[in-house]
Amino acid sequence: MSLAITIELGDADLQHFIDAMQRAQSEAKSLSPQQITEAASKLLVDGHKVKLPNFIAERLGKLDSMIAMANDEGFALPEEDRQHVLACLTYFANPQDIIPDGVPVLGFLDDAIMIELCVRELQYEIEAYEDFVLYRKDEAARRGVDPSALKTQRVEWAEARRIELIERMRKRRGQSYQSSGGWKPVLFTFRG
Repeated sequence: MSLAITIELGDADLQHFIDAMQRAQSEAKSLSPQQITEAASKLLVDGHKVKLPNFIAERLGKLDSMIAMANDEGFALPEEDRQHVLACLTYFANPQDIIPDGVPVLGFLDDAIMIELCVRELQYEIEAYEDFVLYRKDEAARRGVDPSALKTQRVEWAEARRIELIERMRKRRGQSYQSSGGWKPVLFTFRG
């Protein structure tokens, strides 16, 4: 038996998560991009150590995609866009999140909600990255190349597709926020 539960976050609820994200970003200012992604990866490792509800486990999988996108040298996300992703990941690098992860069942609930908010915020970046990964995998198989080796290098045959997807990402993001005068992140800010 499954049960669908809808959680509606009002303005005050969203502000609670925005405040938590801003605190995490402030505390993470001294961390390098590698330290941020490693700390966020630790959340995934910790999540695999316990039995999690499926709705939380699914969102942790999305976190894995954000971490991969930030680290994938073959995708080479432009630095400004990479900073958006890293800014989201700072929440997961902070051990002082809203609900301590050690609390049985509920410990990862705030992380799952924050992941969902970040995925919505980064939807076009994630779509572009997932399309690129699929293209790279298919093209590597066609060429007889190990696609996992391509995460640390850019290759000429994937460059045109990478550029096309990044342009599509920026165009979609611009159209999505056109009425507000441009793209304005809600949950995170650029690193200074």
